[in-house]
Amino acid sequence: MAKVTGIGGVFIKSTGDGAALAAWYQTHLGIALEDFGGAVLNWQDDHADDKGLTVWSTADSTSDWFAPSTSSFMINYRVDDLAGLLEQLKTAGVAIVAGPERHENGDFAWIMDPEGNKVELWEPMLWDDTRTDKGND
Repeated sequence: MAKVTGIGGVFIKSTGDGAALAAWYQTHLGIALEDFGGAVLNWQDDHADDKGLTVWSTADSTSDWFAPSTSSFMINYRVDDLAGLLEQLKTAGVAIVAGPERHENGDFAWIMDPEGNKVELWEPMLWDDTRTDKGND
C-alpha cells in the first residue's frame, strides 16, 4: 500500500502580512528564510540524540491543548537550546505561555506568534522513563 513517509512542508496562511509573519519567525526563532520567502529545515542539520523525527497527531474538538490560541493547528519546532531560546524570546518581549516542562522525550515550552497561533518549542532527547518531573523547572 502507498503511504505517507513524512512531513514535506508546513504552510501557514497569514491573517495579515505573510512576509511580516515570516520575518517574526526568522527574528525570534532563527528560521533562516530563503530567497523564495520560506525556509528549508534540513534533518542533516539537527544533531539531537533521536536523529530526527516528526510527530503527527490529532486532538478532539473539545481539547484545550492549543489554548489560548483559537487556531485549529499548532506547530512543534525542534530547537537546539530551549533555555537559551527562551532567554532570547524574553529579552525580545515575547511572552512564554507555558513551560519549560521536562518530559520523557525532552523539554517543552509554548509561545504565541503575532497572529495568535500557539507554537510549541521542543528540545528533543531519547526517551527516558525516569525523566518524569513534568512542570516548570
